[in-house]
Amino acid sequence: MTKELQERVIANKVKHGFNTTDINFEFCLLYGEVAEAYDAWLKKKDDLGSELADVAIYLLGLAEMNGYNLGDEIRKKMAINEKRVYKTVKGVLVKK
Repeated sequence: MTKELQERVIANKVKHGFNTTDINFEFCLLYGEVAEAYDAWLKKKDDLGSELADVAIYLLGLAEMNGYNLGDEIRKKMAINEKRVYKTVKGVLVKK
């Protein structure tokens, strides 16, 4: 399902003439979308869900532009994270 979404994101970008090659630019746009989501959360706006979706859309696009299946990458990373052991150092959790 994730790969299909990635392909749809790129198809929509192509359809509307948006960037599909400048990775640096896409990261900058993603940063802006994260800021908008944070602002929506901070100000308790009704559009937080929509802003979070924008963040996900940019991540899906970046994954597709770089040749990754984001769903596969998330599953791999979650498996690593689930096995990690943490300890508290000065009130902060850190990896052992």
